[in-house]
Amino acid sequence: MERERLLDVSELEAPEPLVRALAALQSLPEGAYLRLRHRMKPCHLYGHLAEQGFEADTRQGEAVACEVFIWRRSEPDAARAAREAAAALQPWRE
Repeated sequence: MERERLLDVSELEAPEPLVRALAALQSLPEGAYLRLRHRMKPCHLYGHLAEQGFEADTRQGEAVACEVFIWRRSEPDAARAAREAAAALQPWRE
């Protein structure tokens, strides 16, 4: 099973990145994580993640400025896979 679902919103104008990210999370298959590529840190997303039972790891991207790895708090296998993928990138620095 492919655990990673990639969503690149780096070319979209607000509020479309937030809208698409939330929609992608609603349809995220069990055991999968979302890899979100954005041109900036999606600050408005994090409150929604906490409310909906998701966790995230934000990293400095290579192809884009910011990559956020998002998984359901209740899914340890998805968390492990997301963290492994995120480890290839540098941690986000404010």
